[in-house]
Amino acid sequence: MDLHADRQVESRDWIGVSSFDASVDSTLQKCVQAKFCKFDLLFFRSPLSGLDVNHSNSLATASVKLAWIRNAIRAFIAVAIAMMVSFPSYGQPPMNLKDADKLPTDVAATIAIVGEDRILLGDLLPRVEARIAEVVAKNGEAIPEEQVKFARYGLIRPLLAQTIQNKMMRESFLNDQVGTENADKRVEADQRMTAKARQLFHETELPKLQKQYKTNDLAELDDILRKKGNSLEGRQREFVDMMLGHLYIRGKVERDPQVSVSEINQYYLDHKDDYMRPTRARWEQLSVLFTNHSDRETARRKIWDMGREAFYGGNLQAIAKQKSEEPFSGQGGVHDWTPKGSLVSEVLDQQIFSIPINEMSEIVEDADGLHIVRVLEREEAGLTSLSEVQDEIRAIIRKDKIAKSQSKVMEDMQSRVPVWSLFPDDVPGALPLPKSVARHHKARSHNEQNSAQNSGLRR
Repeated sequence: MDLHADRQVESRDWIGVSSFDASVDSTLQKCVQAKFCKFDLLFFRSPLSGLDVNHSNSLATASVKLAWIRNAIRAFIAVAIAMMVSFPSYGQPPMNLKDADKLPTDVAATIAIVGEDRILLGDLLPRVEARIAEVVAKNGEAIPEEQVKFARYGLIRPLLAQTIQNKMMRESFLNDQVGTENADKRVEADQRMTAKARQLFHETELPKLQKQYKTNDLAELDDILRKKGNSLEGRQREFVDMMLGHLYIRGKVERDPQVSVSEINQYYLDHKDDYMRPTRARWEQLSVLFTNHSDRETARRKIWDMGREAFYGGNLQAIAKQKSEEPFSGQGGVHDWTPKGSLVSEVLDQQIFSIPINEMSEIVEDADGLHIVRVLEREEAGLTSLSEVQDEIRAIIRKDKIAKSQSKVMEDMQSRVPVWSLFPDDVPGALPLPKSVARHHKARSHNEQNSAQNSGLRR
């Protein structure tokens, strides 16, 4: 959909209003592609009497309404951009505005439990709040709290899913190391492995951060990270979790699986249609374009001289580099494998797929200019031989085996490490957060709200 095209605004077609500037339209295009604009009815319904963006007459007749719409769009864009920040996870969870109420307000609230480890809202919220503040500052417009609330929720969910995954891998690695050892041994092993991972952080990750933020002062670096919603300690903790998780995956996944000849043969037989090729050819070409010459006779003399030089012993590719005027002249006029019928010039296509191999053609004229071609190779349509594609097939099978091995490791990990989450649908195998935990924090948040209200009444 072209958001900049001039067209009559129809019902529900609010994006095409010409008053909106290009930057707004451009960002909305991204929102539409990212499927965030499904919230338009909620975000763009005006509190002003009689205004609904679904009615084009309202848009066309009231400048104050247009101003409100423009501000609403900018507010929506800011929220959408915030939500479009990607934190790698199991996948973008389906989001519903009503679900935003599930997010507690207490930073000490537990939002997930992984094995014996808890994830608190405060572990993730600073990064999210910093990102929202950054977007709001760039947008230059105040955003209604309801929309900020939804943006916060939209950022927390995928970040929580990724954090859970990292902790699951760390927990699995620890289980592999200590097995059924007692709690003291487990703590000792955890401390030992964490110390090694921290050392690696200081040797590899810390120098990158110092270079990125152009400071060697750790206090200054920590201050910079805190302004972005993180901290040096937080980055180190994340690195440790990811490092131990990486070690677990690396030790479990088959990185170099064997692929047998029979597997390659079977894949080839099962995917024969993928290896059917059309008639194709490779050739050399000399060209003179009419647009580069004052008249056709001048162009014809040049192509004649080039052809004569090549015919009487000259190197056609060298001549093409020096004198030819077509796009492939820099490569010596060599055109790689090209299917029959794919050329714009039908005259050239007919010549390439009819003249004898290794013989120069006559001068060929089409709408663009004059050409001489010499076919280097030509193949008729048919099935590509197994010998030509066996390396490609081996790589495909190998990649598939690695992916299956990774999936199995993840499934095993999910069965070994119990997970409870505020959003269990986002993590395969996760269970809803225990009601006792949810009730505790819900009650705490409710008490905080009452306390705030009472405090306001006293004032």
